[in-house]
Amino acid sequence: MDADDDKIDEAVLALLWLTLHDECRAWKGMDWAVLDRLYEKGLIHNPATRAKSVMFTEEGLKVSEVLFRKLFARSGD
Repeated sequence: MDADDDKIDEAVLALLWLTLHDECRAWKGMDWAVLDRLYEKGLIHNPATRAKSVMFTEEGLKVSEVLFRKLFARSGD
């Protein structure tokens, strides 16, 4: 199957927002290739640390919430 990496990145970014804590961090239990792409796009800070979470950039935090609402919110929310 030929997967669309951009769609995968959007879904992962939205799911990272679901695990948001400490105002700008999310648990990084996602595929490393996707996290690397999100880092390259400037949406999260470098995921290659010992921390169990990643930090959103300011833009990444905003985009992740928008995507979460777009992909997962019920109609009318």
